[in-house]
Amino acid sequence: MGLLPKPFRALVIGSSGTIGAAFVKLLENNPSCSLVVGINRHSTHAIDYHLPETIELSAKSLTALEPFQLIINTIGLLHTEKYMPEKKLADLNHAQLNELMNVNAIGPALTIKYFTNLLDSQNGVMAMLSAKVGSIEDNRLGGWYSYRASKAALNMLIKTAAIELRRTKPNVAVIALHPGTVNSNLSKPFRGQEIGRNADDAVKDMFHILENATKEDSGSFLSYSGEKLPW
Repeated sequence: MGLLPKPFRALVIGSSGTIGAAFVKLLENNPSCSLVVGINRHSTHAIDYHLPETIELSAKSLTALEPFQLIINTIGLLHTEKYMPEKKLADLNHAQLNELMNVNAIGPALTIKYFTNLLDSQNGVMAMLSAKVGSIEDNRLGGWYSYRASKAALNMLIKTAAIELRRTKPNVAVIALHPGTVNSNLSKPFRGQEIGRNADDAVKDMFHILENATKEDSGSFLSYSGEKLPW
């Protein structure tokens, strides 16, 4: 039986992005969801990974609305106006590595630290969007150094936090979730509009995983299809 109760209260972090907005839409239309709160850089309870102090402040500002039974973090960065994923070692640079580590690993780590305090300790699920290319074992093509490394770091942080939370909050699951290729701004430069799925479909699949998650799934790296991915 899944951890997510009925009714449940949900928080979506990164609600201005394609996947985040689709999650908010799905949850607003789910009769079992009694409350959905979406936060982003420009919202009430604002959170901005370029301003790390906002992570703690955002979590503290939401205490009046806790507990949440479901928290989903959809914030992630693959490319910017300045940087595209590296194709070779010669493309590596400090600024790009630092930027992606900050957004894809450090920000989410602090989010786990502060936002797990908002999770219902009796029935809580936290999902952090990761990526299959962050799997060290599955890396067969190389390239994309900063993105792969930052998502691999995120996976380790999730796994480590899950081990601690098994002792302190045994009915809480923290999961790394791979959304697949979604038609979004993140995937657009990489034929996302051609090979990616509609965000609503992707979110529907991911929510199916989350609503059936058990405490035994905590610390797992799962695909939207339910497949357990190698670290």
